[in-house]
Amino acid sequence: MIDRMKIALTKGRLEEKAIELFEKSGISCSPLKTETRKLVHSLPEDPIDVLLVKAQDVITYVEHGVCDMGIVGKDTILEYGSSFFEVLDLKFGKCKLVLAAKDGEDLYGKYRDLRIATKYPGVARNHFEKKGINVEIIKIESSVEIAPLVGLADAIVDIVETGTTLRENGLVIVEEIANVSARLIVNIASMKIKRPHILDFVSRLSSAL
Repeated sequence: MIDRMKIALTKGRLEEKAIELFEKSGISCSPLKTETRKLVHSLPEDPIDVLLVKAQDVITYVEHGVCDMGIVGKDTILEYGSSFFEVLDLKFGKCKLVLAAKDGEDLYGKYRDLRIATKYPGVARNHFEKKGINVEIIKIESSVEIAPLVGLADAIVDIVETGTTLRENGLVIVEEIANVSARLIVNIASMKIKRPHILDFVSRLSSAL
């Protein structure tokens, strides 16, 4: 009997794109396409159970071995991840992590520590530590673009897809920090215990990309 594999999907747009990729690779996802509030689904034709969770929780479930695999954005991996294998770039959910400030702002000409507003304090801190620049990190949960406009911060670190929101709020990209897309991650122990099944799954997704 084949052990069932568990995979955590990030709810929302990444979930929808993941389902498209699964079906393109021959994995039936009919339970995931029904109108329901269920968060755990067993796929009908493959030994796979799917958990629908928030992005940072994908990493928690994979790192703790509750799930064998997960699909999550590279931005979340950079902020929260450490103990798993990142095995495949899935090529969807593409955007960039950037440093942005008000247009015309002399960001590095200030005679004090920069104040950086962000949803990604770990990413921001690491970015400036590599530059040898001291900064004050201000954690913001939503609408981070407001912070420079009202004087809360000198700049922001955030994900950008088209740049429209930045432009409409008078902000420009100062530096690009990282390219972001959805990634397939695998629990370290699961890669040993269920290696043939996981590699087969990875191969099916790779062929469908």
